[in-house]
Amino acid sequence: MIPQKLLAVAAALVAVVVTTGLAACGPTIPNYDYSQEPDPRNQEWVLGVGDQIFISVWENPGLTTEATIRPDGTITMPLVGDLRAVGETPSSLKQKIMTKVSTFVKLQGPEAITVALRGANSYRFTVSGEVTRPGMMTPEYFVTVSEALALAGGFTRFAKRNEMVLQRRDAKTGAVRTIPLAYDALSTGKRPDMNIVLMTGDSLFVP
Repeated sequence: MIPQKLLAVAAALVAVVVTTGLAACGPTIPNYDYSQEPDPRNQEWVLGVGDQIFISVWENPGLTTEATIRPDGTITMPLVGDLRAVGETPSSLKQKIMTKVSTFVKLQGPEAITVALRGANSYRFTVSGEVTRPGMMTPEYFVTVSEALALAGGFTRFAKRNEMVLQRRDAKTGAVRTIPLAYDALSTGKRPDMNIVLMTGDSLFVP
């Protein structure tokens, strides 16, 4: 008959072997096509609530103004009145303004109006769960998943960092999709495509 102490030692050794084997296998890689996610760093800025813009109308200083996009998504411009700016780029907003202004003032070509971004304040996302400093993040530049985690102070000791999820709302349909993330695969460089750029309104959760 095998002594109880020997059985206990054998069981502990088996547990160590199993744990080591699982660790060696690494995290389970989610089956997700990360290449479909947009990279806003390669696109013109999309205006959002809180952004500050400067509108200049050549030879019409009375129409030149600086405005902050209000919570309802609009700005107010002299003579023109309220204009919806959320979801527009500076270029597309310029076209809208030209259409409105040209009914009152004769413009000297497309360069008569300039729309410039003075303050990009609409970029914000949330990091929650097992991180040191959870909450809403408002960096002044676009950040990736790994950079967002650094801004949140990194993981707590309870974090299941290979089971993270990013929730993202589709700008066109409004549907929310869940993007799975395994931090070990991302941080070691095995899956650099997983280190996607966070978009405004994203929610990163660490269980």
